[in-house]
Amino acid sequence: MDLPRRQNSQAALMSLEAAAASARGGFGCMFSTSEEFEMALITERRAQGRYVQRRMRWPAILFIGFALMVAGTVMLFG
Repeated sequence: MDLPRRQNSQAALMSLEAAAASARGGFGCMFSTSEEFEMALITERRAQGRYVQRRMRWPAILFIGFALMVAGTVMLFG
């Protein structure tokens, strides 16, 4: 009489352990290091277009303005 109860409780315990192992597996991280996570994050953001480098026009505008000022000064005093 004790044998069926023991087998039943053993089966329930094994089932419970399998369910716990399955639940723990769902919380696992797919990255083994933080570097892998950061690389995947940057790759995903680049794919979304977040890191698109826009061309800065200010340096060219400042250079042209400075060149015009120098040319104007040369023409004024020359």
